[in-house]
Amino acid sequence: MSEVLETITYSRRKGKKHRKKISKISGLALLLTICLVLLLILNLGPIALVMANRKIPIYCVQREDNKVALTFDAAWGADKTERIMDICDQFGIKVTFFLVGFWCDKYPHLVKEIADRGHAIGTHSETHPKMGSLPIQKISEELTSSLKKITDNTKGAVKLFRPPFGDYSNNLIETADSFGLFTIQWSVDSLDWKGLSAIQIAERVLKAKSGDIILCHNNSDHIVEALPVIIRGLLDKKFIPVRVDEMLFYDDYYIDHSGKQISNKKHVN
Repeated sequence: MSEVLETITYSRRKGKKHRKKISKISGLALLLTICLVLLLILNLGPIALVMANRKIPIYCVQREDNKVALTFDAAWGADKTERIMDICDQFGIKVTFFLVGFWCDKYPHLVKEIADRGHAIGTHSETHPKMGSLPIQKISEELTSSLKKITDNTKGAVKLFRPPFGDYSNNLIETADSFGLFTIQWSVDSLDWKGLSAIQIAERVLKAKSGDIILCHNNSDHIVEALPVIIRGLLDKKFIPVRVDEMLFYDDYYIDHSGKQISNKKHVN
């Protein structure tokens, strides 16, 4: 009998030690978890703050009316610019050209013709640098010079700015804002500058959705052959090609983390 009691007592003592060991391990695991969470919060806090304060350009616009915007960057070459406008005229649509200052120097007659034919013009800088890392003074010089060359030839106000290479920063967007400019990127890239065929360019563009801003170039290899296919395809899909400035919201809006401009007003068409 005494042997049985000793066995029971030993088992109880062993069980208590085991439970204490498990409790210590659980406590240690909880402590480690809390430490990891605190480390994550401390490490990610500054990043989250930076992201919250980062300004975003407009990549597309939230619209339910099937409007899309075809845009053409013009920096080098102009041989196809008039043909692009002729094709647009054939379909009765208007587009947007983003012009570099030195392009305006070479082709002032085309700057005027683009405006006279009803297309929108935005600045694409003066010298086509990466502007995200430029000091504010240099950004201002790039915008001031290019804007003057556009307005001297068109006599119209410029509302749009596309940074070269899509490179931007808070300083860049804030400086553009001070000039009354919307900083415009793109949500559909035709990749026409890569030497794609006309069909390949069109296939990329025709993936567009309502509110998309489409990037093309005025002197890419196959843009003239691709453009009628693009416009016809957009119209067949019931899209309405317009100028960028005809698609934007000018008050009571915000830009979300993806660069989509969204109106705060309900039932926006």
